[in-house]
Amino acid sequence: MTEVIQIGNRTIEASELIPLLASYQMLPQLLRELIIDEAIAPIECTPEEVAHAQQQFYAEKQLTQEADIQAWMTNYGLTTSQLEIITLRKLKLEKFKQATWGHKLESYFFQTKGKLDKVIYSLLRTQDIGIAQELYFRIQANEQSFAEVAREYSLGPEAQTGGLVGPIELNALHPAMVQMLSSSQPDQVLPPTRIAEWFVILRLEKFIPAQLDESMKARLLNELFETWLQEQKKQITSLPNVSDN
Repeated sequence: MTEVIQIGNRTIEASELIPLLASYQMLPQLLRELIIDEAIAPIECTPEEVAHAQQQFYAEKQLTQEADIQAWMTNYGLTTSQLEIITLRKLKLEKFKQATWGHKLESYFFQTKGKLDKVIYSLLRTQDIGIAQELYFRIQANEQSFAEVAREYSLGPEAQTGGLVGPIELNALHPAMVQMLSSSQPDQVLPPTRIAEWFVILRLEKFIPAQLDESMKARLLNELFETWLQEQKKQITSLPNVSDN
């Protein structure tokens, strides 16, 4: 058996590593990192990119002096070559994502845009259809404002904001609410509708179309990457068997 590390009075051997990782629930993370390592291995970086990645890494870790770098390496048990790999890993991963899915972002955006659009809306909910209808007629007749009625009668947290909710993405809402808000016009008060255990009154305040800006590109790129990563994990049907001896 090969000795790996001494911690206090305990000697950790190579054969114990996988069972230990499993008991600490760290195997899924290890599998993730191994898949990433294999994917980014062919990615090349220019000397300028390498230098910038190292500077960025040191800045993030607040390693301003050579002594700080050496202390950080010692703390994590790293060699200089291992540190170089770590400083480049984030850059190589981003380059891998761009090379693999960058050309698909626009089409993916339009496929999912309906879920990414945001809305600001007013909501009033109660569990009594009679009360819901009465409140709807009050709002329609301008006897009370939507905000006043929501503050007094709505049974959800929206009562604290006079019924106002958002901005919020459509994909975060109940499908029935998505359909109602998507087919309505701003300031149109929708009559009471049963959604789950509630009778809700809705009014669309503002529709905010999703934009394919830089932050959205980064988000979609990460979504595509995570989907791919999950598929890669599923293809690995078993982890190495480790003897208890």
